[in-house]
Amino acid sequence: MADHNDLGENGEELARDFLIENGYRIRETKWRTGSLELDIIAEKNETLVIVEVKTRSGAFAENPEQYIDNRKIKNIVNAAERYIMRYDWNGDTRFDVIAVVVHGQKVEIEHIEDAFLPPR
Repeated sequence: MADHNDLGENGEELARDFLIENGYRIRETKWRTGSLELDIIAEKNETLVIVEVKTRSGAFAENPEQYIDNRKIKNIVNAAERYIMRYDWNGDTRFDVIAVVVHGQKVEIEHIEDAFLPPR
């Protein structure tokens, strides 16, 4: 597996642990529907939380959340809609981003709640 894949896997694991430590219940990780994937689907306070994890290291470590473009947002929202329909979710839904920045042995995690709204 390529180093960037290992970094991404590690970042998703750190994000999942962070969410659990902060009172979230993990419903799914790496949930797929067709060619679309949601990194983490969690729940807290009767809200479904769709989490996109962005992990960066070294020279590319600044603001990893900036790498979520409109196309990616559309894919996340489409996948979330499929999940909601499949599992008949009737509560609130929110889209978060967890940015994991790795500088050598130091790891910074930033949780951005309500990072984006579904496009209209």
